[in-house]
Amino acid sequence: MQKEFLGLRTAIYKVPDIEKAKEWYTAAFSTSPYFDMPFYAGFNIGGYELGLQPDEKKDIDKSENIEMYWGVNDVDKSYNRLLALGASAHQPPQNVGEEIIVATVKDPWNNIIGIIHNPTFKPA
Repeated sequence: MQKEFLGLRTAIYKVPDIEKAKEWYTAAFSTSPYFDMPFYAGFNIGGYELGLQPDEKKDIDKSENIEMYWGVNDVDKSYNRLLALGASAHQPPQNVGEEIIVATVKDPWNNIIGIIHNPTFKPA
């Protein structure tokens, strides 16, 4: 049977100032966008796409009901680096079992960025 769902492909964050967001995400993820237009910027992060989209609604509360986690080798190091770049703390690093470490921060536009080290999960 062929799989219908092939896995996470794109996470999109909406930002009021795409130029400032591109600068911040370029520094945060140590990579430049591979697709860069005024209506969308796409970054290739380990084979998955992180997209930035302009959002005209600057003063809305961002929902916290969806979290996406980007894999890292050292959650504490990545968490502290994102904070140093101007992210704000959301959930500090914690072991959630079986040596799986997770944490979340909010980017300067209140989007949640999850980071995870999961030694038991291997992408297909």
